[in-house]
Amino acid sequence: METIYLLLIIFLFILAIFDLVVGVSNDATNFLNSAIGSKAASRKTIILIAGIGVFVGAILSNGMMEIARHGIFQPQNFTFAAIMCILVAAMLSDVILLDVFNTLGLPTSTTVSLIFELLGATFGLAIITIANDPTGALGFGDLLNTDKALTVIIGIFLSVAIAFFFGMLVQYLTRILFTFNYKPRMKYFAAIFGGLAITAIIYFMLIKGLKDSSFMTGDIKNWISHHTTIILSGSFLFFTILMQILHWLKINILKIIVLTGTFALALAFAGNDLVNFIGVPLAGLDAFKDYLAHGGGDIDETLKMGALLEKPDTHFLFLMFSGLIMVVTLYRSKKAQNVVKTEVNLARQSEGDENFGTSLIARNLVRGSFTIASFFDKHTPKTAKSWIDARFNRQEMTLEEGASFDLLRASVNLILAGLLIALGTSLKLPLSTTYVTFMVAMGTSLADRAWGRESAVYRISGVLSVIGGWLITAVAAFVIAFCVALIIHFGGIIALVILVGIASYILIHNNIRFKKRVEKEKRDETLEQLLNTHDDTEAISLLRKHSQENIVYQLNHVQKNYLSLIDAFCKEDLRSLRRLSALIRTQKEEIKEMRRNGTLGIRQLSTNDATDKGFFFLQINDFIGELVYCISRIAFPTEEHIDNNFNPLSDVQKNEIQTIAFSIGVYINLCNEMINTGKYFTNKSEMEQKEKEIIDELTLIKRRQLKRIKEEQASTKVSMVYLTIIQESMDIVSYTTNLVKVCRKFQQDAE
Repeated sequence: METIYLLLIIFLFILAIFDLVVGVSNDATNFLNSAIGSKAASRKTIILIAGIGVFVGAILSNGMMEIARHGIFQPQNFTFAAIMCILVAAMLSDVILLDVFNTLGLPTSTTVSLIFELLGATFGLAIITIANDPTGALGFGDLLNTDKALTVIIGIFLSVAIAFFFGMLVQYLTRILFTFNYKPRMKYFAAIFGGLAITAIIYFMLIKGLKDSSFMTGDIKNWISHHTTIILSGSFLFFTILMQILHWLKINILKIIVLTGTFALALAFAGNDLVNFIGVPLAGLDAFKDYLAHGGGDIDETLKMGALLEKPDTHFLFLMFSGLIMVVTLYRSKKAQNVVKTEVNLARQSEGDENFGTSLIARNLVRGSFTIASFFDKHTPKTAKSWIDARFNRQEMTLEEGASFDLLRASVNLILAGLLIALGTSLKLPLSTTYVTFMVAMGTSLADRAWGRESAVYRISGVLSVIGGWLITAVAAFVIAFCVALIIHFGGIIALVILVGIASYILIHNNIRFKKRVEKEKRDETLEQLLNTHDDTEAISLLRKHSQENIVYQLNHVQKNYLSLIDAFCKEDLRSLRRLSALIRTQKEEIKEMRRNGTLGIRQLSTNDATDKGFFFLQINDFIGELVYCISRIAFPTEEHIDNNFNPLSDVQKNEIQTIAFSIGVYINLCNEMINTGKYFTNKSEMEQKEKEIIDELTLIKRRQLKRIKEEQASTKVSMVYLTIIQESMDIVSYTTNLVKVCRKFQQDAE
């Protein structure tokens, strides 16, 4: 038995490594979004500062491990075997759940996921323990710490409402004071604003970031508690003077505030949330040591785990190794960048590529908000309205190159998030770091009028999706861990091996999906650069690059979907036809988004370029759209035909259409290669000749089919769908040819 449990402990630590990676990828948005979104420094510098904060927080986080030992379950009433089952179930569930959220690019709370995973697994084992208790004395209150779960649920709603409201209020007042053109006003307010900001950040680090660190003894905490006013007053005075001196030296103090806040949040994250990743395996290790100390063997079914009530003493090497993994993940993880990008895009000041679609709730909220805004607009004196509008003049906005919002808003994000978290912690309120930082960022972006009429519905849909994900986290974590715990308890090692296989499959599948998403985001990066550039020449170059990337991507899908449709129809493969119809519907949505983004890109061009190049760019988008619609007009009739079990194509028809489809596929591929490389036909008639050959062959096939109809050699249903395929195939060839011609004109003066 000792060997099996030793392997389980090793397995828990392997899961902990995965959990550290996916957990940091999820929580990176908490401390990176403001610095990255405002371009306070280069990405490498920001991650270096955050990495130092994470590492320092990790090695000082010894005092936070109790939650995984006795925060949710009452270990003195559980056997060693039951505790191991709970811990393994919680870790397996955590890795899968966080990876799913990371793949989707949605931030969630690692604390909520851990607590509800432990709660779900414990609930499952509690039912079994109570059922097997011969005395009948045990109840759920003896096995579960339900107050903790209730506190977390309350914390979800408190965090969302409080953070969003104060984020909106404080940013509104800050913008009224500083306006978007804040630099001239910094000479009057730089010292006081900087002093308050750094003092708030220090208060946050003392109250939240370092409160449970290994060196924070009771005496030190008491001293800080009794001298808080003196510490804060002294800090404010010192940093006010320092900020004024730095301002005189022409140093941008807002960058210092943002980078200091990033360090503080990173330190607090590692110091407080490290337990979410390694607390469970460390609890398992301590339980295993107690099991061995009592002789091991079959005692696992009777030995109670009261030893987990004792204060843990985490080995420094575990903390250091965990810190190193987290720092490496910050540097290397694409999923961390993906989660950060979600929050930055939702808070972005300008319009651009929106990550989320619209929803009924979002549309109704926007409509209601505009109704309320219109009411206040009518009843606000014109003088006051004009003065407020002048304070929010976006034409005066000062952004760093490529930034999504300015340094002033980034500073408010970090200062306010830190203060709210510190205040909540000091008042024993269960505010979540993830929830607070996200909702503060959403509140400040709303106050900054970043959610315009053309973007509000997308942004609100995104916020609702994230908030919905938080609520789903709790439910999913509980249910998954509950089921996994029961499966492991009744299925033993065989069940565990099967679950590991399933978990591995999910992780691999998620990574494949994520790679596809990264492929799309490569095109989004070009669009982001285009929307942030102020140089006309660079704007034309980026628009060409963005267009080329989209054309190659979409044309490649057109070719694959066309050939797959013909093949599936000939084989009467209904499942493939349904899958292809779904893919084509998705592609049609992408075309709508591509056209919208293209219009935003044209705005970045000079007047002459917007007229000349913009015309060709819109033509390109139109031809791509027509190609996709041609494919859809093949997909839906063929799917309906097979779904209704109508007569199949004859062997002659199959041979005709498959042969010509192959030629069309080759032609599309040739055109796509020309667009991708920029090496077009030297002689335009050469391409037109290839087009003519295919069109002539399609015309010949159409005539043959018309002859069959006249001679009553083909059924009406087959003839209708067959002629539809032929006609749409002709249009596909024509639109592809026109697309190449327009692309050449669009790229002409670049060659």
